Amino acid sequence: MALKVELKPGERIILGDSVITNDDQRTRLFIEGNAPILREKDIMRLEDANTPCKKIYVVVQMMYLAVDAKRHHELYFQITKEVLEAAPSTKDYLDAVNNRILTGQMYKALKEARKLIEYERELLANAKSG
Repeated sequence: MALKVELKPGERIILGDSVITNDDQRTRLFIEGNAPILREKDIMRLEDANTPCKKIYVVVQMMYLAVDAKRHHELYFQITKEVLEAAPSTKDYLDAVNNRILTGQMYKALKEARKLIEYERELLANAKSG
């Protein structure tokens, strides 16, 4: 069964190791195969990863898109260790990401990492408010 992706004018997706940019009209694509696919809304650029949990997201994204995800494991575990030491309350969120990675569900790991980022946002807001 093909994955149906609708792109807005100018929207981009990553398909495997290629970036596809839509023209000026809405487009519907039907994609068959096993290549990793990321819509523009799910892509985080390295320069936008300005918090530790966003850095985790970027590394998971790199694992998802990589032919060999294991080459990013060392960096991933280094950052997650630092986050866990700084904020032990992130453990359940990190466990959820880890479980998805361990079972090869990389896209779902990205979704779990989004939840981690949201939790981090709450922690930072609470710290600022005092």
